[in-house]
Amino acid sequence: MVKVGIVGASGYVGGELLRILLGHPDVEIASVTSRQHVGEYVFKVHPNLKGMTNIQFTAEDPLTVASKVDVIFLAVPHGVSCKITPKLAETGVKIVDMSADFRLKDATEYQKWYGWSHPAPDLLEKFVYGLPELHREELKNTSFVAVPGCMATAAIVSLAPLAKAGLLDGPIFVDAKIGSSGAGGKPSLSTHFSERFGVVRVYKPVGHRHTGEIEQELKYVSGKQFKVGMTAHAVNMVRGILTTSHAIVSSKPETSKIWKAYRSMYNSEPFVRFIMDKKGLYKYPDPKITIGSNFADVG
Repeated sequence: MVKVGIVGASGYVGGELLRILLGHPDVEIASVTSRQHVGEYVFKVHPNLKGMTNIQFTAEDPLTVASKVDVIFLAVPHGVSCKITPKLAETGVKIVDMSADFRLKDATEYQKWYGWSHPAPDLLEKFVYGLPELHREELKNTSFVAVPGCMATAAIVSLAPLAKAGLLDGPIFVDAKIGSSGAGGKPSLSTHFSERFGVVRVYKPVGHRHTGEIEQELKYVSGKQFKVGMTAHAVNMVRGILTTSHAIVSSKPETSKIWKAYRSMYNSEPFVRFIMDKKGLYKYPDPKITIGSNFADVG
């Protein structure tokens, strides 16, 4: 049995993490923390977990949590993990960071995409980008995992096979659409129902921070540096992401070669599904079909 602790478990990410871990037969949740909900039962904050656990939120500091678990999950805001991880790393606990703080290997990229200097650059190389379809063997042997960004995951899963197969040449353009839960649970004017409902709103036309992850991982699989442009849209749904990627190619590849590239990388992957139907309503990937699941549909 693997004992785990979650730092910052009251948000959307922490809640989904709890749901998944509570269903794992080999996991024991030993500690969950929240500054706002100390002493409250987890299911009071995450009602969908009622009947699954009676654990309560605590105010334990990360080092205390680390002392009693095998794996610690950091579900904290961007810019927090990188400040507390150096001390945690000294304890020997396995660390899974849910924030963006260790996704990029190059410290200078944090200044470019996030606007701040990374306080623990020596740890960046130790973290493995947590996309098992690309890094499974590395993930098996690491104590440091950086969970990928949401839209970055969708874009990378769809583009990596083509990049690896050498089917992409020029710049890549990613059109991303995301539901309101992607903004997190903290209220703001932009996520207020009367402002958010019914929108198809461009909120980051250029320079979205997930672009750095996409460029990094496409280079990892292909050895080639791609220039990626990305536009992010807030759309009228709560959960789900849809990315439509456009790539410049010198010659049009045969459809069979495209699907061969996808099969070569994903045929044995349990959570990647190919959408290939020629008729019917769902001929292409639709976020509605994947909501609440671990599936990524590619078409």
